[in-house]
Amino acid sequence: MELPEHNESHTPSPPRLDEPAPYFEGRSTHGPIKLTDYAGKWLVFFAHPADFTPVCTSEFVEFARRGAEFAALNCSLLGLSVDSVYAHLAWRQSIRERFDVSIDFPLLEDTSMTIARSYAMGHRGSSSAAVRALFVIDPQVTLRAMLYYPLSVGRSVGEVLRLVQALQTADRLHVVTPEGWMPGAAVVDPPPDTASAADARGALTSIKGRAADDGYGCVDWYYYRRKADQPASGA
Repeated sequence: MELPEHNESHTPSPPRLDEPAPYFEGRSTHGPIKLTDYAGKWLVFFAHPADFTPVCTSEFVEFARRGAEFAALNCSLLGLSVDSVYAHLAWRQSIRERFDVSIDFPLLEDTSMTIARSYAMGHRGSSSAAVRALFVIDPQVTLRAMLYYPLSVGRSVGEVLRLVQALQTADRLHVVTPEGWMPGAAVVDPPPDTASAADARGALTSIKGRAADDGYGCVDWYYYRRKADQPASGA
């Protein structure tokens, strides 16, 4: 079967996790904005296909309603689409009038698609100029997480908030967070990376290879579950 030709020169390279976030600057509903304005803060940078669309509106309403929760994490919000800043202003006014919600975070315009291309937001076969993409950038301006959603499915703002909380917890405690982790729940120590450390961890394994009755402790050498305020397994 013959495959269609693939022109690499027209395929944007996606940004990479744990590398510097691609630089951007442009006009927004709050005036000129550039990436380095957010140095020292966490940033949730999210693109939407178009203003005045129902799924995007529902997302913006919920981001606005939970803005204080992001602010408490030293995390800013920044939206983007290929629409002009004037469309953004009109949409913002419509949301205020129809949903009684004020969009207090800036909306960045990208009419040239320069930012969309640098973040690989334009996908082949997409009916819109920019897909529903979201990026979490840390205070060192490093890209820490990426989410891409189809046009028909709205993002969960609660999950985005949880993601930022998990990243901050992992950084602060030098741990990893298991499936479904929520603030206050157990964390997991990273697995040992040497034979001696693995042997030492394995010696902590409870009888029959199970953690203690409260669910905390060493299940096996690679899986040590503890409360966030407890010392690490090697301490």
